[in-house]
Amino acid sequence: MSVWEVLIVALVLLLGLVGVLVPGVPGPWLVWAAILWWALQSPRPLSWGVLVGSTVVLLLSNLVRWLLPKRRVRGSGVNRRMMAWAGTGALLGFVLVPVVGAFPGYVGGMYLAERRRLGSHGDAAASTRTVMRAMGTSVLVELFSCLLIAWAWAGAEVWG
Repeated sequence: MSVWEVLIVALVLLLGLVGVLVPGVPGPWLVWAAILWWALQSPRPLSWGVLVGSTVVLLLSNLVRWLLPKRRVRGSGVNRRMMAWAGTGALLGFVLVPVVGAFPGYVGGMYLAERRRLGSHGDAAASTRTVMRAMGTSVLVELFSCLLIAWAWAGAEVWG
């Protein structure tokens, strides 16, 4: 693959990661489509393995999200700014402490958004707990699976 094609795949992966946080954008589908296109353009065992692995990860992610209890999102204080902070925190945590850092980064980003909005630690912590109960776990599972796929693609592209 040429450098431009790799950059296009990376941009679609990034768009898919952002799409996880934006309602109405099919983030996991974009991530999977980018991996599919990459595997078709660069047919080798490693790329097919990443495609099969990403398919399994996304199916497991959907199963976990389906098994999670449904909670009410309205009235919990969720807004786009908070999800942007949470997603940025997850991305930074995932890069700083590979794989495991996405969880505390997500919650930390959500807490920082609430601390900035509400002002005090107690109110921000209570609001973060409420939001995590309402929808944070579902989004976190989806975001983590897409980050894991993007990490696998990057590793296969760099070291494969």
